[in-house]
Amino acid sequence: MWFIAKKFLQDISGTIGAIIVLLLIGTAILAPIIAPFPEDVSRAHIMTRLEPPSWNHPFGTDDAGRDVLSRVIFGSRVTIIIVFFATTMSGVIGIFIGVLAGYYSSWPSIGVMRIADIFLSLPQIILALALAQAFGPGIPNLIMALSLSYWPLFARIVYAETMTIKNRLFVETTIAIGANNFRTLVLHILPNLLPSIIVRTTIGMGTTILVAATLGFLGVGAQPPTPEWGKMVADAREYLPDAWWFATFPGLAIFVVVMAFNMMGDGLRDIIDPKLRRSSRK
Repeated sequence: MWFIAKKFLQDISGTIGAIIVLLLIGTAILAPIIAPFPEDVSRAHIMTRLEPPSWNHPFGTDDAGRDVLSRVIFGSRVTIIIVFFATTMSGVIGIFIGVLAGYYSSWPSIGVMRIADIFLSLPQIILALALAQAFGPGIPNLIMALSLSYWPLFARIVYAETMTIKNRLFVETTIAIGANNFRTLVLHILPNLLPSIIVRTTIGMGTTILVAATLGFLGVGAQPPTPEWGKMVADAREYLPDAWWFATFPGLAIFVVVMAFNMMGDGLRDIIDPKLRRSSRK
C-alpha cells in the first residue's frame, strides 16, 4: 500500500488532482464553518444585489444579494452528494450486470449487453437529460437519471475484463478443483477487476460532475434556493457581461473539480494498470 502511495505521489498531476479532491471534500464537510455568510445560502438581501467582488464579498453577490462565495462553498456539498450516490449506484448496477454477463456468456447475458450497447450509442448528456425530464426536477431524480445513463460504461468494461479473466489458468484451475461459481466470482474474478473499476470510477466522477452541472444549467437538477454550481451559472446568464463574477466563480469551480478528478484518475491508471499507460503513450 505504501509503495502504491509513493508511486502516486511521484505523479505531479495526479497528486495535484488528489489534493484538490481532498480540499473539495473538506470544504463540503466544513461548509457552515468556513463560509463567510452561511445564512446567505437561501436568504435574499435585495439591497446588496449584484455587488462586485470586495473585501466583504470576495466573489461578489448574486441577483438576490446572496454571497456568491458562500453559495459556491455550500454548492460543493451538493456536488459531493450527487457524484457519490450517482457513481456508486451506476457502479453497482454496471459491475453486477457486467460480471454475470461476462462469466456466464449465455443468450440472456448477450441480450443484456446489447441493451447496454444501445444506451452507449446515445450521448450520455442526452440520455441523462431525457431521464431527468421524465423523473422531474430535484437532486434525487437527478442522481437516478445519472445512474441509469452511466451504468453501461461500467458494464461494458467489466464484461470485457471478465471475459478475459475467466479464461486464465488460475480461474480454470479453481473451477477444476471444485470451487462453485459464487466463490470463483467473489474470490478470484472480482479482485482482478478492481484496478479497472477504480480507474473508471475516479474518471467517471469528473464526468458525472460535468453532466450534473449541465443538467442543473438546463433547470432539471437542484431547485432554488439550493446552491448548485450549474444552476448558479444559468441564473447569471442574463446579467452577463456586467455582473461577470456571478457566473465566473461557479464556472471555475466546475472546471477545477472536473479537471482534478480526471488528473487523479489518470495518475491512478498509470500506477494500477501500466499497460494502459504504455499504450496511451505510443
